[in-house]
Amino acid sequence: MDTPTFKIAVIGNGGAGKTTFVKQAAAGAEGTYLTNLGALVTPVHLSTNMGELVFNCWDTAGQEKFGGLRDGFYVQTMGVIYMFDVTSLASYQALPEWHEDVERNTEDVPAVVIGNKADAQGRAVPADELTFHLDHELPYYELSAQDGTNLAEPFLSLAQKLTGRSDLALAP
Repeated sequence: MDTPTFKIAVIGNGGAGKTTFVKQAAAGAEGTYLTNLGALVTPVHLSTNMGELVFNCWDTAGQEKFGGLRDGFYVQTMGVIYMFDVTSLASYQALPEWHEDVERNTEDVPAVVIGNKADAQGRAVPADELTFHLDHELPYYELSAQDGTNLAEPFLSLAQKLTGRSDLALAP
């Protein structure tokens, strides 16, 4: 049986920690840089109680500034990870713009929101002011891509939605 594989767009402002997150979650897997799309594609494997799943994570790899060129990035996207840096109010305030990109280029794909750098000093986005995920009814996770805290949970949430299996769980 083939391993279920999903294309996931990991999006957010530069400096939010997307590349570190994907590299940490991939546990050393090598990514492939697609120069024509300005994306780094890295496979993240998730072991579940129903077998292995693979998320091909498409990271804009610093190409956020090219705006309209991102549209090709979303072709066949099956899920989205919105990421912001909890120490950067601007990265949080940009989430609606990223959401507009997703809405314009995909058809109702599952998504999660990640507040990265939860281990850092100088939080700029107070937890009680986080409303983007509530407004869009999306799961929210705080994590530290740097130290590897809480990396699997966003993927598990996406896996449950993509497979339609709410009983899907991480393998022991």
